[in-house]
Amino acid sequence: MCDLILFFMELFEQIKSNPFIISGPCVIESEAMVLDLAERLKKIADSMGLIYIFKASFDKANRTSVDSFRGLGFEEGLRILEKVRKEIGVYVLTDIHESSQAKPVAEVVDILQIPAFLCRQTDLLVESGKTGKIINIKKAQFLSGNDMIYPCQKVASTGNNKIMLTERGNMYGNNDLVVDFRNILQMQKHGFPVIMDITHSVQKPNAAGGKSGGNSEYAPYFAFAAASMGIRGFFFETHHTPEKALSDGANMIKFADVPAFLNKLMKFFIA
Repeated sequence: MCDLILFFMELFEQIKSNPFIISGPCVIESEAMVLDLAERLKKIADSMGLIYIFKASFDKANRTSVDSFRGLGFEEGLRILEKVRKEIGVYVLTDIHESSQAKPVAEVVDILQIPAFLCRQTDLLVESGKTGKIINIKKAQFLSGNDMIYPCQKVASTGNNKIMLTERGNMYGNNDLVVDFRNILQMQKHGFPVIMDITHSVQKPNAAGGKSGGNSEYAPYFAFAAASMGIRGFFFETHHTPEKALSDGANMIKFADVPAFLNKLMKFFIA
């Protein structure tokens, strides 16, 4: 147990002081697909000196429509994530939606993610904190950066201060999101690593007839702006063929465009 705690403290220290990316498909569509993406993304990140964290959801419990694809199921999804972690040799992040999922999911992945819609759920935050894993809390679409101190306090109440905060825009109705970059400055004052989620920030929730749309062409510019503000952690979803993705394809960065995007992004880093 002590070795595990030390491992995650070392990972958290790396994240606090080095550029990193969190990337993968929105949801696990197949084992072969996620293994291939994880391996390719790791090679790109390694070549650029970036820490790479693989992301994919085993279950998308917050889809717009009851008929939307949610994933391959809890057990199968975790089996595949564990395989990605062991065979590709990458850190793995996934989101959970219920407090009962925290402990079993933490046995498989390195980072637990709290979805934006659920970041005020006390039991979910506390049970996640109790795992001792790094907890990435996505800022709710209805909260300010200043408000995010309260979810942090709920996790920290367990003695776990390995917390990250992710900006993903605010929603004011009319099926659209707006990024107020003051939220980044506000969250940076809380003392935890701040991440810019550039693909969910360009999402158009519920705007595509029972599913969310998006403007993926804007995503790189949000990353460039955040990098100029000192952000070193970037979350983006990708897919070989976003137009065929089973979730969130409209706001993804196409995998073929990832190397050029990251090369340009690194030029915006400030000292």
